[in-house]
Amino acid sequence: MKAPAEMLDMTGRVAVITGGSQGIGRAVAEGFAMAGADVVVASRKLENCEAAAKEIEAASGRRVLPVGCHVGRWEDAELLLENVYEAFGRCDVLVNNAGTSPTYDGLASVSQELYDKVHAVNARGPFRLSVLFGTRMAEGDGGSIINVTSAGTLRPDSADLPYAMAKAGLNALTLALAGAWAPKVRANLVMPGAFDTKMSQAWGPDAQATVASMNPMKRLGVPEDLAGLCVFLASEAASYINGAQILVDGGLFRTL
Repeated sequence: MKAPAEMLDMTGRVAVITGGSQGIGRAVAEGFAMAGADVVVASRKLENCEAAAKEIEAASGRRVLPVGCHVGRWEDAELLLENVYEAFGRCDVLVNNAGTSPTYDGLASVSQELYDKVHAVNARGPFRLSVLFGTRMAEGDGGSIINVTSAGTLRPDSADLPYAMAKAGLNALTLALAGAWAPKVRANLVMPGAFDTKMSQAWGPDAQATVASMNPMKRLGVPEDLAGLCVFLASEAASYINGAQILVDGGLFRTL
């Protein structure tokens, strides 16, 4: 039997993280690099990807490729695939993390433009990327797809309903993908609760403090709380974990 540390070693693997230039995606990207993987940081703004890549390379010594990619655009998914396989010749891990949740003033104010934008980034993009990368993984040595959704898909609220709907679609996608290319490609999802990211920072410090006080852990999640979990799910240590739905919410929804 291998030692746990050996099973978690990602040396020789390539991990692609969307929304990887900041927040949760940035922490997950560095987590994979520190575990030995070469990493692709993909996000809408190339300059942000380049800055994150430089920092992660300096910290980990691994190769980090920055790629500008708007996941809400169908053709950008194909360009990302081409960039990854041209640079590395393989992809072992896809983390669909990119997301957007614009604020709005009541449900009646939700425009078609806002609705379509939210679904393009949070649901359509991950679908297309998963199909492209999953197919190539299945043709090669296999791999792991990890979808970052939201605890809010289990208790949706009117304040971010288009977002919760789109992420709930990503939950369904994950369960379907768990059987699409098995046993060569596994698919799992993580559902973070309230995390200290730009989304929650938009609530204001008082609202953040209130939400933190309601949590059994008495704090919001931080991006690093997801890094180790994603590395584990993609690793040999999780080789029999497929179709799992993991809450990362400090225990707030423990009564579900």
